[in-house]
Amino acid sequence: MESELGFLVSVLIICADITAAVLGIEAEIAQSKQPQHHHQQHSRHSGCRRNPSPGAFAEGAAAMVLIGIVHVIANVLGGCTYIRSKQDFNRATANKILAVAFLVLSWILFIASYSTLMLGTLANSGSIRFCSLPHRWLFLIGGILCVGHGLVTSAYYVSAIAANKEDKENVQQENSANRSRA
Repeated sequence: MESELGFLVSVLIICADITAAVLGIEAEIAQSKQPQHHHQQHSRHSGCRRNPSPGAFAEGAAAMVLIGIVHVIANVLGGCTYIRSKQDFNRATANKILAVAFLVLSWILFIASYSTLMLGTLANSGSIRFCSLPHRWLFLIGGILCVGHGLVTSAYYVSAIAANKEDKENVQQENSANRSRA
């Protein structure tokens, strides 16, 4: 039962991150379809050379929310796998070392994808404050990073579950060995 649940969660993580990636790519397409201001209009209007796209804003915000939810769920369900010391590292199983490595990598990809999606979304918010933000390719880059985040986060979840299972088995073996000695 536990392995089926782990497989289901992994598939949901990947599917949700792919959905966030598709939303990011659709936001890039919506943004590129938005007409540009001409130079004469530039001086009369808000100061932006481009019109913000409400569709790109909504899709970018949805992608940000989705990747945030996926990241939180994977970290909560996977548990916080960590290695405290060199001795802990020397005793750690391969699954635990992989889980820690994937956890760090998933955080890096989360920060990178969330940041690029946020910059693209803010650039399309319609606010003059965010008019000078770069807007080309941010949604596309964020979408691609979402796919990487999904794969790495799914790998983290699987490794963390395997490491937790190994830790429980090791504790049970130690307890049974201690009982037989006593």
